[in-house]
Amino acid sequence: MDNYALFTKSISLEMPDIKGASVHYQLPPDELHRITIAKGQGAETSTGALAINTGQFTGRCPEDRFIVKDAITADKVWWGKVNIAFDSDKFDALYNKVTQYLSGKEIFVRDGYVCADANYRLNVRAVTEYASSNLFCYNMFLRPDESELDGFMPDWQVVCAPGFKADPQTDGTRCANFAILNFTRKIVLIGGTGYTGEIKKGIFSALNFLMPVYNNTLPMHCSANVGKDGDTAIFFGLSGTGKTTLSADPDRKLIGDDEHGWTHENTVFNFEGGCYAKAINLTDENEPDIYRAIKKGALLENVVFKYGGYEVDYTNVSITPNTRVSYPLHYINNIQPGSIGYNPKNIFFLSADSFGILPPISKLTPGQAAYYFISGYTAKVAGTEEGVKEPQPNFSACFGAPFMPLHPAVYAEMLINKMQEAGVNVWLINTGWTGGGYGTGQRMKLKYTRAMITAALNGDLDAVDYSTDPVFGLAVPQSCPNVPNEVLNPRDTWESKKAYDKKALELAGEFKKNFTKFESFANNDIIAGGPLA
Repeated sequence: MDNYALFTKSISLEMPDIKGASVHYQLPPDELHRITIAKGQGAETSTGALAINTGQFTGRCPEDRFIVKDAITADKVWWGKVNIAFDSDKFDALYNKVTQYLSGKEIFVRDGYVCADANYRLNVRAVTEYASSNLFCYNMFLRPDESELDGFMPDWQVVCAPGFKADPQTDGTRCANFAILNFTRKIVLIGGTGYTGEIKKGIFSALNFLMPVYNNTLPMHCSANVGKDGDTAIFFGLSGTGKTTLSADPDRKLIGDDEHGWTHENTVFNFEGGCYAKAINLTDENEPDIYRAIKKGALLENVVFKYGGYEVDYTNVSITPNTRVSYPLHYINNIQPGSIGYNPKNIFFLSADSFGILPPISKLTPGQAAYYFISGYTAKVAGTEEGVKEPQPNFSACFGAPFMPLHPAVYAEMLINKMQEAGVNVWLINTGWTGGGYGTGQRMKLKYTRAMITAALNGDLDAVDYSTDPVFGLAVPQSCPNVPNEVLNPRDTWESKKAYDKKALELAGEFKKNFTKFESFANNDIIAGGPLA
């Protein structure tokens, strides 16, 4: 036995089916780093971070995510392609198989919690087959003090066994891999996949059910930061739209980069204790906070080293475009104390429009804000989900449908009420393409997007002239500090105006087609917030 057995601690797992396991409890990051390398499961990069390969799966598998249908969930969950029902008895049998698989093995156990606001804290115990998965949990969950570990009682448990393969015919899964939520037993069960994002999104999905139902709190797939005057900004968006990048602002304090709650007391708090950022094309110049956080303790996934050494080539997508890094929040210098913000003033909806049609920034009316939140338009970024090889247009309700167990109307109504109560400004930001669609145009320059958001936050767009987009009805500023005027109007950036007009009408039609399934609960103002043409 390696000397890391010295860190082994006896702990009651409340899992009687795990027998004879060597339990390594609450190991420090350095030790988890060392164990991973000693087992041949990772390598240390030139900056000291740990790099691993997650195996077959380098992204989430939405078709293999299930929720147990039982007395708690049957009448509340929005069942369908997103929330796939799983039989309770099948879960119990599969859970027993997984715990038997872990019996006799070395396993890694970590106690942490989610929700930075103590009033909403949820204790989580993670039981992982791999040390690297446990390091991910250290980075991403909030970390209790040593004194809090005595008598720690988990509210939820995550059991992650990447080496276990399910038998679909007997276990009720679609494939050998799975991620299943059980709200009665309060367990997230993961098997057959080493992609750590399943851990994070499993707990996020649980919170997205619990917070509205039991806490009158809106869970949000967003990043958030705080200005010098104490104003909070919220950035909604799916993976790859810029939540992490744009919220890491040297002039504002970061609350968090991906998952938050907005309470009835009008506070915004981080669910997590770390960041899980995309690493593709990462540079010190463009994203210094993220780049400099990749040091000892950080966990890189599916990156490739430059020839002859251990320096990461962030441009290399030979494994996947969905390269990732997790690191604890304190690796970012400019963070908000306590990870709680107050006084929300601006909300940004981030959409990576692969068609190059939407304006890079537009100001939304309340009806438009509700319409675009419910629509959740963006592009699926290559590699974020299995089988996605290039960006595809995608509507994801509330900018997070894959993680939302309840009907989108529940989240939309909560957001509408909170926007009205707080009197926030709402902006639609296209971080996608300009000058044409994917393959013809180019991605909007990050420096321009940053300049537009800064102008909105500073009030520099309050007194400028606006034009109304004839197809979408959006109010588009005609000038913005540090942004060329021609960039602000997407039609002007296209070589063929006729081609732009045709594609704009096609995209407007897609919006309308998608929204038909929400019209039954949308009022006239919300419906009027959609495209004009």
